Amino acid sequence: MPPLDLSIGLGTSGLDDPETCTETVAAALDAGYRHVDTAQMYDNEAAVGDGIAASDVDRDDVVVATKVHPENLAPEDVRETARASLDRLGLDRVDLLYVHWPIRAYDAEATLPAFDDLRDAGVTDHVGVSNFTPDLLREAREILDAPIAAHQVECHPRFRQETLRDLAAEFDHDLVGYSPLGRGAILDDPAIAEIAERNDCSPAVVALAWAVDRGIAPIPKARGDHVRENLRAVDADLPHDDLDAIDALDPGERQIDPDDAAWNR
Repeated sequence: MPPLDLSIGLGTSGLDDPETCTETVAAALDAGYRHVDTAQMYDNEAAVGDGIAASDVDRDDVVVATKVHPENLAPEDVRETARASLDRLGLDRVDLLYVHWPIRAYDAEATLPAFDDLRDAGVTDHVGVSNFTPDLLREAREILDAPIAAHQVECHPRFRQETLRDLAAEFDHDLVGYSPLGRGAILDDPAIAEIAERNDCSPAVVALAWAVDRGIAPIPKARGDHVRENLRAVDADLPHDDLDAIDALDPGERQIDPDDAAWNR
């Protein structure tokens, strides 16, 4: 399979208006993004696909990721709904297909072989997981024939996921960080604002640049001018002292913490 090239990506959760979603995806690709993330749960796969089609960027240059809804994780539902995702996206394959949450219909022994089947059938090039605990991650590695290509979790300067980052390095998969701005809380964080002022950039760029430097592929949500602004993080060169200062910040709470998440069981 072609290797994944995951740097900063466009998160599309919350892009509910089809026209806005399509315009945002096309604008992001034209600005330089090459990683677009969606999900069955977001109910916007068709609009994301329209944005990919509207862009001048070649499809093969874009990593397209989607996720199977936790209610669709019984084996036959996985196979059926993943193909329905392709139809909505207007694509013949996705680059990365995730288990979105290991809850509800998720049963590791039954669910994960269906993802192997989809990889073998060419529906997806790579298999990923999202919102897994370390124990569930290890279990998935034992069951899957396919290597886990990526693990997507909440990750930002106040919730740094050191354990899962270490496991990503040990297991040789990408750690993809959703809510990399802490649902906006990072933008008002005094410590981040101080670093941003010192480096003549925005708090968003600071947070995203920290993620990129630490080997995390952040997928910020953005619209309008913020799409291009966030991309500045790729070329930002924050001093080591500032990056280390972020690593030393007091940890905060999760921003996304559903009652039935695996870590709450």
